[in-house]
Amino acid sequence: MLTFKDLGLESNLIQAVEDLGFQTPTDVQKESIPVLLKNETDLVALAQTGTGKTAAFGMPLLQKIDSNSKHTQGLILSPTRELCIQITKEIQTYAKYIPNVNIVAVYGGANIQDQSKKIKKGAQIIVATPGRMQDMQRRRMVDIKKIDYCILDEADEMLNMGFYEDITAILSEAPKEKNTWLFSATMPSAVAKIAKKFMNSPKEITIGSKNAGAKNVSHECYTVSGRQRFEALKRLVDAHPTIFGCIFCRTKRDTQKVAENLIESGYNAAALHGDLSQNQRDTVMNSFRKKQIQLLVATDVAARGIDVDNITHVINYQLSDESEVYTHRSGRTGRAGNKGVSIIIVTQSEHRKIRSIEKLIQSKITHKTIPDADEICNAQLFHLAKKLRDVNPSDSAEKLFSAFINELDNLSKEDVLKRLVTIELDRFHNYYSGKSKILDTPKKDFSNNDSKSRVSKKDEVRYHINIGERDNYDWRSLKDLVKGTLGFTGDEIFHVDVMKNFSFFSSGPEEKEKVLDGFKFLNIDNRDIEVSITEKFNPKKAKKSKSRNRGGSYSGRSRPNPFKFSNNKKKSGKKRNKKF
Repeated sequence: MLTFKDLGLESNLIQAVEDLGFQTPTDVQKESIPVLLKNETDLVALAQTGTGKTAAFGMPLLQKIDSNSKHTQGLILSPTRELCIQITKEIQTYAKYIPNVNIVAVYGGANIQDQSKKIKKGAQIIVATPGRMQDMQRRRMVDIKKIDYCILDEADEMLNMGFYEDITAILSEAPKEKNTWLFSATMPSAVAKIAKKFMNSPKEITIGSKNAGAKNVSHECYTVSGRQRFEALKRLVDAHPTIFGCIFCRTKRDTQKVAENLIESGYNAAALHGDLSQNQRDTVMNSFRKKQIQLLVATDVAARGIDVDNITHVINYQLSDESEVYTHRSGRTGRAGNKGVSIIIVTQSEHRKIRSIEKLIQSKITHKTIPDADEICNAQLFHLAKKLRDVNPSDSAEKLFSAFINELDNLSKEDVLKRLVTIELDRFHNYYSGKSKILDTPKKDFSNNDSKSRVSKKDEVRYHINIGERDNYDWRSLKDLVKGTLGFTGDEIFHVDVMKNFSFFSSGPEEKEKVLDGFKFLNIDNRDIEVSITEKFNPKKAKKSKSRNRGGSYSGRSRPNPFKFSNNKKKSGKKRNKKF
């Protein structure tokens, strides 16, 4: 079996690794460390998050720098403050037995003058976020013109967060003869572009397949209507009593709302998003690491750099528009050799994304049905039994036990257990027994062009609804809302167009009554949702649209004018022409 000694590391590094209890290197460490130690070369290493990439570049970097020289020799760029601090602490741990090594973390949210002073004292290695690093360069607080090594960690995440221009500006001040080591979980075109621009014939190491998902993670998908999404989330959490997981939402607003709803429902949850202050984010993350929070509801940007090895589940409450993001989300679980589960909650219109993700991660996503009341109660019952079996009675319990038994002297062992089960599980049984089963909506075959409506333009009924982009809806989420509200599971709703303050959608004539009745009493966030029928459109008078197909909307054809209403009220203001 290969050990760290076999990789060519010096004794002071091996001793630090042994102090940490590590004996066998991970795959990315086995492949990367010998290459970086033996050669002065550029390197592109593709491996999933949580596979030991920091050690893979950190230990070779420590062995190659001159600790007796105080000028900056290595620069490590990472996407977030949390990851920047984490990398710094980890490399400092490996440098435990190397004298005179100074590693400085440079990130936003901390005093820039303090960071500058630490660098001026002599920092052989700087670990930085792109934004703060560029800020310090502009102020002439840091000099990277003589660095020998530049490492881009989680390069795909940095580029997804919009740091391309920052990275190119930073690297343009570094010497061309430096070695660049790029570590990434996936290899999108933007990462390849960086490699081509700033690297010279890099060696490439791929652990697994490019863009593939983690091997220790199983992938599950549950299809529900839009209105059932939160109820489905609760059932999935209750069906996994030992869950310790991350729940991902698209927007900050949805993240906060889901977290608040979970807390109101009695779950130990917290939100992590960009509107929180840095102190609030630190508090939430510290509580999550200590398992004081069971469910962390986060946006993708806020969750960058989360490094918690024992996360059991990742739940995609909403999928991102970018399929590559799923790889990062699912990579939060199944780390350090542990098994993990990545759960996706989708609506029927999102099944195309599932196929795209399957191709990306090169793994099959299993379609499952949301657990019903019996499944949830059984899971909770077995969890209770395991807790009773594994718990060790305390001394205080022993002292009180006799008094406790005296109170129950008329009950048999079986009666006591039945009452215990009743106390623990009745809340689940009573809650779910009164609720109908969430049916898994049938999977739709998207191989055909589903944008072709089963209704002719002549018979199409067009509706106006008083919600739009300002309410964080796009055509897909609005279509899900309408279908979920009305209980539709097929192609009843189509031609969805979302404006800033309002939107339009269509149905066939047979659904007209159900659409109008279904929205009579709907209220979202203390706001009445109103739906009305618009006037029939004359396609000959409508302008041509260059839109891409949106939920069955017109593409490359005459688009009906959505601004003509059936009532005869005079409109004020200019007519808006929204381009898609």
